[in-house]
This record gives sequence, structure tokens and C-alpha cells, in this order.
Amino acid sequence: MSTSIERDRYDVIIAGARVAGASTAMLLARAGARVLVVDPVPLGRDTLSTHALMRGAVLQLHRWGVLDAVREAGTPELPVTTFDYGDELISVPIKPRDGVDALFAPRRTVLDPILVRAAEEAGAEVAHGVSLADLEWDDRGRVTGAKLIGRNGESLLVRAGLVIGADGIRSRVARLVEAPVERRGRNATASIYGYWKGIDPSEYLWAFRPGAGAGIIPTNGGETCVFVSVSPGLLAAAGRSEMDELFMETMRSVESRLADRLTPQARSSQLRAFPGEFGFLKRSRGPGWALVGDAGYFRDPLTAHGITDAFRDAELLARAVSAGTEPALDDYQVARDSVAVELLEVTDQIASMVWTMDQVKALHIRLSKAMNASIEMIRGWESGRSGGPARAA
Repeated sequence: MSTSIERDRYDVIIAGARVAGASTAMLLARAGARVLVVDPVPLGRDTLSTHALMRGAVLQLHRWGVLDAVREAGTPELPVTTFDYGDELISVPIKPRDGVDALFAPRRTVLDPILVRAAEEAGAEVAHGVSLADLEWDDRGRVTGAKLIGRNGESLLVRAGLVIGADGIRSRVARLVEAPVERRGRNATASIYGYWKGIDPSEYLWAFRPGAGAGIIPTNGGETCVFVSVSPGLLAAAGRSEMDELFMETMRSVESRLADRLTPQARSSQLRAFPGEFGFLKRSRGPGWALVGDAGYFRDPLTAHGITDAFRDAELLARAVSAGTEPALDDYQVARDSVAVELLEVTDQIASMVWTMDQVKALHIRLSKAMNASIEMIRGWESGRSGGPARAA
């Protein structure tokens, strides 16, 4: 295989080297596991993302010792989050605690390589340009390894005690193990976003009006990610040819003062669109396999909580794997669902776009309580710079 893979057996193989996979690999390698991570795309390739990290994610990056790298990449520090409900602006300052005094929204071209480097420094092997094509099972139905395909079509069978799918919404691992969907959302929003120079905000802004949402997320390189959220039907009807018009019409209806600043001259990218996807919770583990990140749990991006959830679940899974028992892996799903179910359900209600302004404010209060439950879970884990599980014997 053109990409060097050093062994034919590992403790863990992870499919996907994005935020969920790279974080899980880093934590497991720090705990002494032999970890191989494979990903078909080159390191640092951009991907659809909201970028926004919530407090729990920043807390974990701080505990893992990689938050400084995010800062050093020029990621702006955001001390305030503002919610715009039309007749009311609510600004929420970030109260300093646990080493967190601001939020961050790094581009994925920045964040993903930082996490991959941290995983490699911990001892994980990361092979880009390599895909997981199939799984290997023993005669009892337990996953025992994976068939890998290199960029030139070469194949290699690698054994492992556990194969983890961190390969996104359409996870191949989830499909191969036929992981059942245990909860599914009923609503979805479509998103259109792009990048503008010169917006120069120092906060997240989330704006809501009946039937639509919009916001700004300051990120690297002096750029701001600006987005609108609409029904999937509106985006489908607009198509590519009218997407720019739909974006501006929605922005004018939701946040007219910002719309006036979004000039073609200041725009630094083409608009991109996410057509919408129903949220889901899948069974997250089985004999010889586990799922983490969007592979096992996806919620509508309107609440911008995906990366934060992925970090939390990466650490939950790493701690369970390091415990080395089947009951610990069962507890991984129980712990994940104890916070994810409420986050999924409240996000699904916000994504319905069928609410009054008072109702959406109440939903955001409920969302904040669900986010705090995740933060308290993280605070309850053992402290220390590594932020990971205890080193395996």
C-alpha cells in the first residue's frame, strides 16, 4: 500500500480523521492503545461545517492541551453570544471558568490538522488517502478487522480488537454493521453559507424570525461565516441558479442591517448549501465495533452543536475503550444518550421553524440547560492536562 501502515494488527482502527475520529485517536493513544486512523481525503481538506465551538468543546480542548494551537492559528476569541429575536437582543457573556474565557470557531482546515497532529504526537498512526472498504467478522459475528483500500486501489486486511466508525452522517461502518436507528428527528432545515471579509464582529450572533434563521460566526483569516437557515423545500425550489437570491432575501427578512454589509466586494467565497437531513441516534456499539460523532448521532446544524457533541462523545468512547470491558462500552451508549436525547429533541423542535418568538426563546433556554448537562458531565471526568482516560496497563 502506497501509504505506509506499520502493522497488520492494532488495538483500534478508526475510520475517519476529522474531529470525532482524530480526538478519539488522540485520547486512546495517550492511554497507551495502538491506534490506526484512516481517511480517504487529504489532511486539512475543507468540509461543510458550522465551525462554532460551544463551552464544552472549548473546555475539552483546554484540558487536552490543544487550545493554544487553536489560538495560535489566529482563531478569534469570542467573549459574547447574542440572540436576536426581532424585538429583543439578548447578549450572553462567557463567564470565565475552568480555563475557558471565550468561545472559538476555527475553520475545519485549521481544527482538523491540529487534532490529527495531536493524535500523531500521542502515538497514533494516521493514514490519509486510505479508505475502509469492508469489515472482517469471526464466526460468532464479532468484528475483528477491516479491509483497507489505498488511493491506488491496493487492499490490505488489518486486524483490530475494535473498529470505530467516525466517518460521518453516511458512515460506511454504520452501514456495514447495520446499526439500527433508535431515535429519528422529524424536522430538518437547509443551510446556505459563505464567508465575508470586514464584518469584524466579536461574538456569535444567532437571529430568528418565524420560518427562518440567520447568523454570523467569526473564524480564521479575518473572515466571518454568514449563514441563513430555511426549509429544505425553499432551497430545493431555488436550485443553484437562485441560491444567492434566496440567501439575500432570507438575510434581509431576518437581519436587514447585516444584509446591507454583505456586499459582493466583501465576499471571499462562493455560497455553499446543506440541503437538510433528519437528525438521528443510532445504536453506538456492538461486538467489535463502535460509532462516534455524526456516524452515530446527528442533529440539525441550526443549533451549531455538532463539533461540541463529537468531542464529548470522543472522550466518552475513549474512556469506555480504555476500561477494557464490554459493560464499559455498553455504558458509553447510556452516557451518550443521557445528554444526546434531550439535545436531539430540542434541536428538532427548533428546526421545525413552527414557533412563535416566545416559544423559540423558551426552546433556547431548554437548549442551554441541555448543554449545561454536557458540561457538567465533562467536569465530572478526572482532571489533568491530557484530559483523557488513565493510561492503560
